[in-house]
Amino acid sequence: MQALLVDLIRLRMPEGPAPMHRRLYECLRSAIQEGVLVADSLLPPSRVLASELGIARNTVLAAYRQLQLEAYVGSRQGIGTRVKQLAPERTARAIAFPSGTEPYKSDALSARGTQIVAMPRASATQWSAFMPGVPDVSRFPERLWTRLRNACWRSHRSEELCYGYGGLAQLRQALSLHLTATRSVNCTPEQVLVTDGAHQAIDLITRLLGDVGDIAWMENPGYWGARAILEANGIRQVPVEVDAHGMRCLEPAAGEAPRFLFVTPSHQYPLGSVMPVQRRQELLALAHRHGSWVIEDDYDGEFRFSGNPVPAMQGLAAGSRVIYVGTFSKTLYPGLRMAYMVVPLELVASFRAAHAELYREGRLMTQATLAQFIAQGHFASHIRAMRTLYAQRREMLAHLIERRLGRDWMVRGEDEAGLHLVMRFPIPLQDTVVAREALARGIHVKALSTYFAPGTTAQQGLVLGYACVQEADMVTKFEALLSALRATDRTT
Repeated sequence: MQALLVDLIRLRMPEGPAPMHRRLYECLRSAIQEGVLVADSLLPPSRVLASELGIARNTVLAAYRQLQLEAYVGSRQGIGTRVKQLAPERTARAIAFPSGTEPYKSDALSARGTQIVAMPRASATQWSAFMPGVPDVSRFPERLWTRLRNACWRSHRSEELCYGYGGLAQLRQALSLHLTATRSVNCTPEQVLVTDGAHQAIDLITRLLGDVGDIAWMENPGYWGARAILEANGIRQVPVEVDAHGMRCLEPAAGEAPRFLFVTPSHQYPLGSVMPVQRRQELLALAHRHGSWVIEDDYDGEFRFSGNPVPAMQGLAAGSRVIYVGTFSKTLYPGLRMAYMVVPLELVASFRAAHAELYREGRLMTQATLAQFIAQGHFASHIRAMRTLYAQRREMLAHLIERRLGRDWMVRGEDEAGLHLVMRFPIPLQDTVVAREALARGIHVKALSTYFAPGTTAQQGLVLGYACVQEADMVTKFEALLSALRATDRTT
């Protein structure tokens, strides 16, 4: 019997790079789960099995210990190591599915879950030409960051290794000073709340200030991520047309006043218009009349290439119903997963409490490093350097479009900012097909039509990110995109 068991182990031993003790453990575990090794089966003594398999005895002991830890086997002096009787739910044979069926059906998802996964826009690949919204992470000052991080660790306090509550005080202080000086945001450090990305900030706002069935006015076209979050939280979305001045200001019908107005006034996403002060004041007055909350997403307001930075909408009026949201995903690197929002003073306590209850903030040592990075002037220096670099790359891509395709493919205007530009189609082309053709050539672009709300008239074009494309690669990558355009033109 022992010889047969050794042969069985040899046959079932999985291949791969995993350590031998792990492979042996997985081999025996699957045999027990599948009922090949039944209850009370005696496993070979560790010395015997090690000798037969030509491995170290400690390897066998490690596999046996893990099986015993997970209660697959038991071991006692004098009786050896034996398979235990498993509960039915732990055996693969106990779960029988009719032929041709899967263990989990598509209706396992809730109605809300089905809605969420039905409209995915996030790409599995992020670092690629011409992916919108991705900065050049290769230019991040890693050595400087490491030096600041190490200094923070050498002098850290014990509480900085615990959960946070609204954000580290030093970071909120640094952010308050930075936002006041560069974005004309009217805030104190107490009003700043640090979040794990802008999506978390928007999620918290809609959870705390909105109820299921409330209305949100959304820019059309607009940011797909915000649409997904509001959809998940049961907020009814009303697409509002974007013109040359951003979201249009319309008087809502009776009983249809919005609870939220989601806007990107400093650089409309994705079309790039700047909302003039008159339109901003109109939207603020509308929010005041109807008790609405304006969510101002300032996703890349730091990167304006000509003229002075556009002040944030939040600073226009004291006591305005604006919640300002900013992120370091564009200014530093997306994997940092750090964003912030500025909330009215009377909401601070509620937002901090809810943030702690829902998300359990941490990573305070990273926040400490970022606080030093800002306070010592490195953040401002990095922004200046990247602003110059991105302006050059934007001009290079715009020149390629105009030279190879023509001026009518590239609309120049106030869109001298950010990390992307929009290439419009002056000829009949389906942008989603172009995007698929480009992906087949290793080029990641976003179809402009996907930024429009379902059921509305969508424009055709491409949203092209240039920030993460090296100058030396720009021409080659653009030629691949041209190839995708030509392939699509032949099929339309």
